[in-house]
Amino acid sequence: MAPARRTRILIVDDSAVMRSLLRSVIATDPAFEMAGTAADGASALNALALNSPDLVLLDVEMPVMDGLVTLRQLRERGHKIPVIMCSSLTQRGAKVTIEALAVGASDYVAKPSGQPGREAAVRALAQELIPKIHALTRASQPCAIDPLAPRLAPAGLAASVAGPVSSALPRVVAIGVSTGGPAVLDVLLPTLPADFPLPIVIVQHMPEVFTRLFAERLSRRCGLRVCEGSESEPVMPGAVYIARGNWHMQVIASTRTGKPATIHLNQDPPENHCRPAVDVLFRSVARVYGSGVVALVLTGMGSDGLAGCRLIRSQGGMVLAQDEATSIVWGMPGSVVQAGLAHKVLPLHSMAAEIVRIAGRSAKAETRSLAPMVA
Repeated sequence: MAPARRTRILIVDDSAVMRSLLRSVIATDPAFEMAGTAADGASALNALALNSPDLVLLDVEMPVMDGLVTLRQLRERGHKIPVIMCSSLTQRGAKVTIEALAVGASDYVAKPSGQPGREAAVRALAQELIPKIHALTRASQPCAIDPLAPRLAPAGLAASVAGPVSSALPRVVAIGVSTGGPAVLDVLLPTLPADFPLPIVIVQHMPEVFTRLFAERLSRRCGLRVCEGSESEPVMPGAVYIARGNWHMQVIASTRTGKPATIHLNQDPPENHCRPAVDVLFRSVARVYGSGVVALVLTGMGSDGLAGCRLIRSQGGMVLAQDEATSIVWGMPGSVVQAGLAHKVLPLHSMAAEIVRIAGRSAKAETRSLAPMVA
């Protein structure tokens, strides 16, 4: 039996030290092999044609041609292979990385900092990077997607329904997303109308230095107000709240009648190796809104959100999952689908229309309740 083909990786970084660290990380896994290295974006584009890599590790900040320009040119030339951005945890590094994730990068990894030596830096980098490479290069996984392009799902899956759909009026949309999330949210949220009648709360697995910049970018692109959730902030209709990196975000019911629920942040231990964790958010909205929760589980590694979806279903809420064809990694949504918890499994391009349709039930109910007052 022929040995399995190894995943070929191209390293692009202007720092010889960082290239060496990444080579050492790749050498720790027998499923990987080097496809080459490049010190700038222009050299990387030439190396792509010569070396046929399966994945690119791309530095954000480089001379000659930086990572963002390189990524755009790579995609414009039709290369669909996964790209993981290698970012410093700085304001500038975060800003460029978020832009790269929105325009076609598959994921990112933080460059090691503060480790006592080279071996510790390799271990820290390998712990974060190796699972991402495996997730993005599985044979069954699409390498790169156009989130707007209609795709054929397996027969009966795209509109599958697991059990009766709740007739309860929706009161909140809760979204859990990870790998591939910035590009997905960059498509989904701007598609929602400016008069969307429900609050939206989101956990996107992302470091603290990234989340505020990510929220600001989305807010510029959306008709809705998008912000990083802050402590005790009221959860209002038509606003989008993104969990702050390294903080769990919960929604807490008000103790005063008629007052909206509020955001609560905490640094309790990670769940599912994540902080913020989708399960923490989903549990809280289930407690506050009960059957009025509409949960979306989108592209991402692992199974964060699975337990929360189980609770939401038990309370009579609705669960929607992104389909495999439009997910960068079908870990989180796939776990929900395989557990039989998803009412519907939808491609990304159908998701906004579905939640607008669901939210419309609330808008119509409010109009009916106001009709006598208007008369």
